[in-house]
Amino acid sequence: MKLYFAPETCSLSPHIVLRELGLPFELVRVDNKTKKTADGRDFLAINPKGYVAALELAGGQVLTEGPAIVQYLADLKPQAELAPPPGSWERVRLQEMLNFIGSEIHAGLAPLFNAALPEQVKTILKEKLVRRLGLLETTLAQQDYLLGPQFGVADAYLFTVLRWTAFFAIDLVQWPAVAAYMKDTGARATVKAALAAEALA
Repeated sequence: MKLYFAPETCSLSPHIVLRELGLPFELVRVDNKTKKTADGRDFLAINPKGYVAALELAGGQVLTEGPAIVQYLADLKPQAELAPPPGSWERVRLQEMLNFIGSEIHAGLAPLFNAALPEQVKTILKEKLVRRLGLLETTLAQQDYLLGPQFGVADAYLFTVLRWTAFFAIDLVQWPAVAAYMKDTGARATVKAALAAEALA
């Protein structure tokens, strides 16, 4: 498998999951501006959407969209229990959480990278994020991870996008349980290895 990534993007999430599962993979860096891979290929020919993450399988198929990729990976090694079994009520809850992270946290933070965005709009987005982070605080004050006592694919995704708050002066100390969660997740060997590999690539 090949994981196409760019540093400080949501591709960190499947990267962490690959390392949690101990699956063999090749890491291929993508330049988000030129849309060229590190080995000189046109990334748009690999993923016409033009953004990471993209996972290229041995048969040549390419899977995109982080929440789909992490569930696919988790199902390759179900004994690792990074995702509940397909068809279970718990799996539906996972999909619910992945959608919440994608539509409320990821989509709430991503526009803030746009320097042309008016400050008034940024303020509105940050105010909405404050409310969403309050919901996460309630959950993480009661349990170690998003779906209970065990780290899973939703945690890899949330950790990835919440790292972006540092770029926008959103101090997670306001939410002690969230801040502790980020510290504990960031201390995982697989997370440190993924971040180190991306810094070197």
